[in-house]
Amino acid sequence: MAQGPREIGRSILASLRPGAFALHGVLRQTMRSPLSLTVPVVAVLAMVFIAATRTHTAPALDCASLADLRLPNTKITAAQPITGGSFTPPGSTNAIANLPSFCRVAGVIEPTSDSHILFEVWLPLEKWNGKFAGVGNGGWAGTISFGALAGQIRRGYAAASTNTGHPAMPGVDMAKFAFEHPEQLIDFAYRSHHETAIKAKAIAQAFYARPPEHAYWIGCSSGGYEGLMEAQRFPADYDGIVAGAPANNWTRLMAGDLDAVLAVVKDPASNLPQAALELLNRAVLTACDGIDGIVDGVLDDPRKCKFDPEALKCTANQSPPACLTPGQVEAARRVYRGLKDPINGTQLYPGLAVGSEPFWPNRNPASPFPIPIAHYKWLVFADPNWDWRTFEFSDRAGYQAFLKGESKFARILNATDPNLREFRKRGGKLLQYHGWCDQLIAPQNSIDYYESVLSFFGGRRSDRNEILRDVQTFYRLYLAPGMGHCAGGPGPNSFDLQTALEQWVEHGIVPGAVIATHSTNGVVDRTRPLCPYPQVAVFSGKGDSNDAANFTCGNSR
Repeated sequence: MAQGPREIGRSILASLRPGAFALHGVLRQTMRSPLSLTVPVVAVLAMVFIAATRTHTAPALDCASLADLRLPNTKITAAQPITGGSFTPPGSTNAIANLPSFCRVAGVIEPTSDSHILFEVWLPLEKWNGKFAGVGNGGWAGTISFGALAGQIRRGYAAASTNTGHPAMPGVDMAKFAFEHPEQLIDFAYRSHHETAIKAKAIAQAFYARPPEHAYWIGCSSGGYEGLMEAQRFPADYDGIVAGAPANNWTRLMAGDLDAVLAVVKDPASNLPQAALELLNRAVLTACDGIDGIVDGVLDDPRKCKFDPEALKCTANQSPPACLTPGQVEAARRVYRGLKDPINGTQLYPGLAVGSEPFWPNRNPASPFPIPIAHYKWLVFADPNWDWRTFEFSDRAGYQAFLKGESKFARILNATDPNLREFRKRGGKLLQYHGWCDQLIAPQNSIDYYESVLSFFGGRRSDRNEILRDVQTFYRLYLAPGMGHCAGGPGPNSFDLQTALEQWVEHGIVPGAVIATHSTNGVVDRTRPLCPYPQVAVFSGKGDSNDAANFTCGNSR
């Protein structure tokens, strides 16, 4: 049964330590003269109140009563207790199991006349940890991240997610929502997550009769992008952010990914089916796997591998799949190279790393990667009839379209501002990670952004180590060898940065090496430390190379 204000007060008093009641007597004696209340006593009283409050996790309101909550530009559409241990999301037939009892609040936020931002807030009915977590999306979003919400309430968090202001659409229509709806594009880019954070915290405060002590953002891919956008535009929303494989350089990413589609799919002679990708990967590992001192099917730093697919070009007596055609060789080179400015050769967006080949998209010419095609169809060209097969960045018209898109959309969609001063000033902490085998977002993009932050905070200083130490007091990057896009891959790819972030924010424990695991059929068969960039895991040369205990963080070989 929900508690009223008096019952909440009694439970707080009941939770006080015995010594606190002795303090109460001292205070009563001291406060006979109002002017005699000293600063130390006030400080102790505050500490006792905070300690008592933290132990109080029961709701102060009945869940259903949250339907009557009034928030600006917001309508609560559902407020229901979920107590059966499972929940089936709207529109789905797949139940999410192993859930603690929680209060589910759903609603819509309309900050503009063209906005319709759906959101959900899940509030533990028992054992709330006193904290709030916002969770991210993937791709062009359009759905509530129910799985991520479930993960957070299992950790004791109150959690929120948004569809970013539009319903998901299939294939190349993913970005159709933004066609002639500029406010909805802004909702997707940044406004929806800021509005959801504000409203979700208010709902949590109303439900528990106190605000969350800490707020964290957890996301990967578009979720990582959203996290960096929060740090840059709304530094007060979150105390700590985990940003995985961020799509933060959005307009350049769309251009780079579209160029990869064109490289592999536009001409049938350039297609790279799975057999060709596996051939490339075997050749890469043969050439470079031992550079890091261990032959284990994983490249610790693919930048050190100087592989040219020309080595696999078919000779007179060969034919695919034992070799690559000239068209396939050039297609692979183009994917590795990334998108370059056709006028001056400047790198516009990095290519995928060597070693990631088995996971590349665009293996099926009938199903090219739709996310960048949607961006160019509905935003850059704003033409429902646009055919991506007619486009090339090297053409004058194509290059001008790219420049026009950059001019119009980069300021809205990109989260590349290195100025994190306000986030840092309020004590914010940021942990970013990226898998070296990411097949969708080039891992070099994370390095490029981190280096831009180093440059910004470095100012006129010339000592890189000094600058690095300075930035690492609030922002650290982890690169995961052999990890794919947000998960999977041949290298250790499972790790817990959220706990590391909590320890950093709440206790000042600076994260160092983070242990990652790789499992086969549910059994852990490899562990490895992930090190703060630019360090890498260095094998001691003794013991099992599948055991993290035999590695230390150091400079790359």
